[in-house]
Amino acid sequence: MSAASPSDRIGFVGLGIMGSRQAANLAGAGYTLTVYNRTRATAEAWAAEHGGVVAGTPAEVGAASDIVITMVVDGEQVHDALLGPDGVAAGAAPGVLCVDMSTIAPAQTRAIGALLAEHGLRLLDAPVTGSSPKAQDGTLTIMAGGGAEDFQRARPLLEVMGELVVHVGELGQGEMLKIINNSVAAANATTIGEALLVAQRTGVDLDALVQVMGRGSGGSAMLDLKSPAMRTHDYTTLFKLEHMLKDVRLCLEAGQDASAAFPAASRARDVLVAAMAGGHGEDDFAALIEALESFAGIRLAG
Repeated sequence: MSAASPSDRIGFVGLGIMGSRQAANLAGAGYTLTVYNRTRATAEAWAAEHGGVVAGTPAEVGAASDIVITMVVDGEQVHDALLGPDGVAAGAAPGVLCVDMSTIAPAQTRAIGALLAEHGLRLLDAPVTGSSPKAQDGTLTIMAGGGAEDFQRARPLLEVMGELVVHVGELGQGEMLKIINNSVAAANATTIGEALLVAQRTGVDLDALVQVMGRGSGGSAMLDLKSPAMRTHDYTTLFKLEHMLKDVRLCLEAGQDASAAFPAASRARDVLVAAMAGGHGEDDFAALIEALESFAGIRLAG
C-alpha cells in the first residue's frame, strides 16, 4: 500500500496530554481527523479548536478511517479501544492500519496484533519518547515495530509527530525499546537525585555540581531536565510518575521472561513505588526525589 497522504482518512483515539498535541500536529499538516476520547467533552473541545469530527465510539472511528492511531494509558485500554465491543475492529473495514503509540507490554502488542489480523486489520506499534513540549512541537522520537510495508504506510504521519522516526524491528520491538529507554531514564533520574543529596550532605554547592557534571562524564538529559525540578520540588507534570513506574515494571517483566537482569531498573522501581505510596503518582516523575529525601532524612535546598 502507498504511504499515507492528506487524502487518507485518519482516526485518533486518546486525546490526553500527549495525544491531543500529536493529533493537533496532524490536523495542522492537513489531515482530516475523526477523534474519540473517553471523556467526550475533551474531544469536542479539541475539535472546536482544530477541526475534525468527534466519534461516539472507537468503532465509529474505525468505520470512518483508513489509518487509526491510538494513544492511551495502558494495555487494557489499547485492547478495549481496538478489540472491545465498541472497538475499532467492530467498525473498520479490512485493510485498515492501526498504529498504537501507547506504551504497553511487547507481548500484549503481539497478542493484539494477532487478534486484529483475524479481522483483516494490521498493527504497527510506534511508542514515543519525549514529553508534552516535544509532542507540542512535533519533535518526538518514535520507534516503530511491525511490517516494513506498514511502517512505510504510516511514516508520513509519524514524521509529522516526530523528529526522529526509526523502524526498529518486528511487531512489539518498538515497545521493548521504549520500556528499556524509560527504565534507563528512571535509573538515571534516581542516580541524579541521590547525587544531589550526597552533594548537599557533604557541603558541595549544588549549582557548581550541576554545572560541572553537565560538562563532564556525569552529564545527561535527566540532569538537565530533572535536577531543577528536584531542587525546587516543582513536579509540574511532563510525564507522570505512575506512568514511569508502569514502564519500568513492564521492562523488568520482559527481562525476567528473557532471563535478563536489570538491577538499576529494579532499584528505580523501588524508589518510584515509594514515591507513589507518598501520593505522587500524578506528579512528574521528578517527584521520586521525595522518596530519596525520605530515605536520606534530608531535604534538598533550592
